[in-house]
Amino acid sequence: MSGKPDTVASAGGRQDGASPARTESGATEAAGAIHLPAVHLILSDAACEPLIAEYGRVQTLEAARMLLAELRGMMLASRREGMPAAGDTSIPAVLAMLAKRLRETNRSPLRPVFNLTGTVLHTNLGRALLPDSAVQAVAEALRWPMNLEWDIDTGKRGDRDNLVEDLLLELTGAEAATIVNNNAAAVLLMLNTIAQGKEVIVSRGELVEIGGAFRIPDIMTRAGAVLREVGSTNRTHLKDYAEAAGPQTALMMKVHCSNYAITGFTKSVELPELAPLSKRHGIPLAVDLGSGTLIDLEQYGLPHETTVRETIAGGADLVTFSGDKLLGGPQCGIIVGRADLIAQIKKNPLKRALRVGKLTLAALEPVLALYRAPDLLPERLTTLKLLTRPAADMRAQAQALLPPLQAALGAGYEVGSEPMMSQIGSGALPVDQLPSHGLVIRAAAAGRISNALGVLEQRLRALPLPVIGRVAQDALWLDLRCLDDHQRQRFTDQLALLAV
Repeated sequence: MSGKPDTVASAGGRQDGASPARTESGATEAAGAIHLPAVHLILSDAACEPLIAEYGRVQTLEAARMLLAELRGMMLASRREGMPAAGDTSIPAVLAMLAKRLRETNRSPLRPVFNLTGTVLHTNLGRALLPDSAVQAVAEALRWPMNLEWDIDTGKRGDRDNLVEDLLLELTGAEAATIVNNNAAAVLLMLNTIAQGKEVIVSRGELVEIGGAFRIPDIMTRAGAVLREVGSTNRTHLKDYAEAAGPQTALMMKVHCSNYAITGFTKSVELPELAPLSKRHGIPLAVDLGSGTLIDLEQYGLPHETTVRETIAGGADLVTFSGDKLLGGPQCGIIVGRADLIAQIKKNPLKRALRVGKLTLAALEPVLALYRAPDLLPERLTTLKLLTRPAADMRAQAQALLPPLQAALGAGYEVGSEPMMSQIGSGALPVDQLPSHGLVIRAAAAGRISNALGVLEQRLRALPLPVIGRVAQDALWLDLRCLDDHQRQRFTDQLALLAV
């Protein structure tokens, strides 16, 4: 940088070397000149001071230079085409453009949205929402050093898993536990530790693929284990496992088919049958529960899902499950089971690569603590609160939101309040659905525009707080199950922008 003031040269520069005259705004006055304010005048304007205070002088200066260069290019292009250079290029106008550019540049790509898809645990929208106690614990962990691996009682180095292990043992009945960054990592670490170079027996009907095209056989390959498939896609018998067991077998494994269901002529081997067989052969039995739940959901009017405690009591030596699905906590993978096997897993060098940080543990501990009061869970655990929300609440909410939404959309669309079905999501109970209620938007018969619903869906996503619904059956469905009452005003306030 030369230290000289930044100016904009005339496109029709003079040949005699004389400088063109300047106006008070800093724009050049010459025949055929491109009239733009100088950078130093933009940055010295009083209206620019808030931008410099928020974004810094360096970033503001660079953004101003880029903006002026783009404006200059557009004006030159207009001149070449014989078109007038439209648009206000005064300092106030340029500052307005600069402020908008800086806001957009600095807007975080990770943004809050309204989840009106009808899927409570939506993988693409972050899965479980944390309860207030967990949010406060994470905020505290962000502000303070924490005893992540420091035993306050002894004054010596500790184990970060100890921060939540006692709670997990209390809630699951297991002997030991460890935490990694998600359930796929938990399965990978378990297989690599227990079965590297050896066989793992799995029913063909349980070779599932989870989101993002991650498949159980692929994870086994990466873990160094050898997959031994038994049975058929729809039917597997106990004798299939017995015949496959041999000197090279390191593990028998059951995988919860949490994201699909096979119906009709089916047969699977459940824990009460498989556990005694694994014990007779001296082969550990592992169960990947996927979503995993710590409580019987039936007591809250939801479909039954086998709990982690039931799985441990049923004879599983290791159980893996997620923290951010039915459990309602942060993203993590949890492994519980026999103390000797967990000790081996924790010694695996991969454990360090897959371990969680203080923010995950800070969020997980208060969520687990809520399970000590199961009668209060529907009020305190956000995920369970959303799953058990009465359809009547959503019906009343829909009736209140319908008039302002219809007014914002105008005559081109028809808005109705209708019952619909929600789903739990993230591979949990894929067949079961929850009675819900919401708003259904259809294109009006008169004045129908091409792809009207697609246009509206895009407009909703473009709102300051994007609204995410789903298009199906020639309608845009906005399921209100995940719209809390305290969020309703923010939803309503931005509807006026749809009419612009």
